[in-house]
Amino acid sequence: MTLPAAIDSVGAACAHVLLTPHPRGKLMAARAAARAWRLGTLAHRFDAAMPDRPARPDAPELLPPNRMPRRGKIGSERARIAMLHALAHIEFVAIDLAFDLIGRFGGRFPAAFTGDWMQVGAEEAMHFALLDRRLRQMGSFYGALPAHDGLWQAAIETAGDALARLAIVPMVLEARALDITPATIERFEGAGDVTSARMLGRIMTDEIRHVAAGTKWFCAATERMGGGPRQSLPNPCEKAFSWSD
Repeated sequence: MTLPAAIDSVGAACAHVLLTPHPRGKLMAARAAARAWRLGTLAHRFDAAMPDRPARPDAPELLPPNRMPRRGKIGSERARIAMLHALAHIEFVAIDLAFDLIGRFGGRFPAAFTGDWMQVGAEEAMHFALLDRRLRQMGSFYGALPAHDGLWQAAIETAGDALARLAIVPMVLEARALDITPATIERFEGAGDVTSARMLGRIMTDEIRHVAAGTKWFCAATERMGGGPRQSLPNPCEKAFSWSD
């Protein structure tokens, strides 16, 4: 689990993850990049352009959200497979979101920003691996069903604004997903699929930290800029965070 020898910077490692299309190759690249950062073999240098869109495998077929087939009730195994497949696709895209965030904006932040999001990217890769393994245990696999690319649309819309990316992806989209995850876990448990329910609970624990990381760096950046949420709005930045932490 190592990066190609020519890759010696954070920027190049992030681009490598984004440009790797095959699911197993992408998750291995994500883990290798995070490991190389932990070992100190990647220079904190952003010398590679991030692609507008990451490389994607031939499957799953990507459809507009309004053309996605209905999943049905979780009580059937077919519906549970469809739900797990949708979640696997979200985690697959989340790998790219984490590394695009680092590669596109990391040069504007302290090195600790890179460290936090390298960990997030590695954990998203682990989540994808768990979900794909569960799909295979149930007689399916990632790519067997269509998926939609709505999550990456948020990356396109925030490609030039680090604060907007932090606010929209971890603080809104991922936070919303957390809001519905407990009910999803209960439905899996009610259907007798305790294995999937436990796996989703484990993933949820990590995702809570991911939302917290987004909030942490959004608050650090707004405080550094002398801004912050309006007083009439709920303030997620009540606890000060030092830019140098």
